Amino acid sequence: MTDTALIDAALKSKAWPFEEARKLLKRYPQGKPGGEPVLFETGYGPSGLPHIGTFQEVLRTTLVRRAYEVLTGGAPTRLVAFSDDMDGLRKVPDNVPNADLLKANLGKPLSRIPDPFGGSESFAHHNNALLRQFLDRFGFDYEFVSASERYNSGAFDKALANVLAHFDAIMGVMLPTLREERRKTYSPVLPVSPTSGVVLQVPVEVLDPATGMIAFEDEGQRIEQSVFSGHAKLQWKVDWAMRWVDLGVDYEMCGKDLTDSVTQSGKIAQILGGRRPDGLIYELFLDENGEKISKSKGNGLTIEQWLTYGTEESLGFYLFREPKSAKQLHIGIIPKAVDEYWQFRGNLAAQELDKQLGNPVWHLLRANGEQDGAGDTLPVTFGLLLNLVGVLGADATEDQVWSYLANYVADATPEAHPELKDLVAAALATNRDYIAPTLQRRTPESNEAAALKALDAELERAAPDASAEELQNAVYEIGKREEFGFGNLRDWFKALYETLLGSSQGPRMGSFIALYGIPETRKLIAQALEASQQEQAGYSD
Repeated sequence: MTDTALIDAALKSKAWPFEEARKLLKRYPQGKPGGEPVLFETGYGPSGLPHIGTFQEVLRTTLVRRAYEVLTGGAPTRLVAFSDDMDGLRKVPDNVPNADLLKANLGKPLSRIPDPFGGSESFAHHNNALLRQFLDRFGFDYEFVSASERYNSGAFDKALANVLAHFDAIMGVMLPTLREERRKTYSPVLPVSPTSGVVLQVPVEVLDPATGMIAFEDEGQRIEQSVFSGHAKLQWKVDWAMRWVDLGVDYEMCGKDLTDSVTQSGKIAQILGGRRPDGLIYELFLDENGEKISKSKGNGLTIEQWLTYGTEESLGFYLFREPKSAKQLHIGIIPKAVDEYWQFRGNLAAQELDKQLGNPVWHLLRANGEQDGAGDTLPVTFGLLLNLVGVLGADATEDQVWSYLANYVADATPEAHPELKDLVAAALATNRDYIAPTLQRRTPESNEAAALKALDAELERAAPDASAEELQNAVYEIGKREEFGFGNLRDWFKALYETLLGSSQGPRMGSFIALYGIPETRKLIAQALEASQQEQAGYSD
């Protein structure tokens, strides 16, 4: 594959990262003039713990960044992860300790509030560190920028003076969008009280844009102070526009709930002498109840939860798909995401180039600069592992799982299969916390018991090293026999899942039997048949 062939295919690809990158290509077909990097930005509000909604924005933006690099043959780019940690804390999050400590500091900049967890310089420093830890773990190439550092150091002073110089024009954009009551107190600039340290929502009078001097009322007194060096911050829509212009942001995406904000901030950016970046407006994630995910509520999934019950690759895969469609985030969607990731990865190497560019894994493998891994597969599916540990019970161990894997996988050791090692740990955690408490094997009906006896007889005759396919065929043939009265094969498989595994759905039974072992599977059948006999005996009494 030549670079020219890749670029030609990318120019035609309908994959959304390329569609987004082509927006930038219209502005910078060969990159920015003078070799300046095209700047991508993501934003984070550290008023709550980082969640998947935070992470997805960095991932998706990175995918567009890599797509742009492909289209331009490698034009230089940068990614800034910006934390709005100068923002005042508006309410106490539900999912953090020491709520009284935060309550006593409401209204102060997040970077000037003590850390309720007790280990960092401030609440914002704690949350920023959590975000960076995960971005680093995933291998993102990014630069972290803190609003507080920019404001406090004076790096934003020139931009703040520009805002004050265009104060009235900015008010002209914002006031028509506000309720009448809000208009009375609105100001693009939010001074920090010299007495309480709170970010004030009060009207201000611009005295001198060049020196940053403003006047405002604080606790009944007229205060005159400069907005420079961390003594004020901007309302976030104005702040967003100021940042676009000051940093030279070329691309930034955001959630659907910010659609109007993008329009208003874009107008302010023009007033300040810049322009609104290109960007995608994506749909929001929902929790399992269909409610919007909130950092302060802590609903939905945390990054740590996904990595406990799934893998980094499966998280990226789920976040890639259909960014303009709302999707739920809950534990139940993880197993499918894990298995679909490996299915798409296994298919990648054999696909034509245009199909490769539409494969999520092609993009994900390049997110952190690597390209290896196309065509890789796992010897067992995550779904099959979940069924195995479900049978083993809530107290199953990694050693037990690997001993069963030896029935099915050559050289079944964690060292030989590191990706499988991660899945074993995730399967055990999922089973312990979510599957085992809900599993309940039902007693087979009389016709189902008869079919299970026939299956047991087939397994008794089977060779110890019978393949999964041979075992599957035996299961299949029993289900087709008229004497057992199954309406269709689906009813037979459902009966196997419910009576042997305690679940309404499950894997290919041939694969499960090969993994779990013929003798152990016969023990499951014997238990089911014994339960059936006991029930029949009870009816007779």
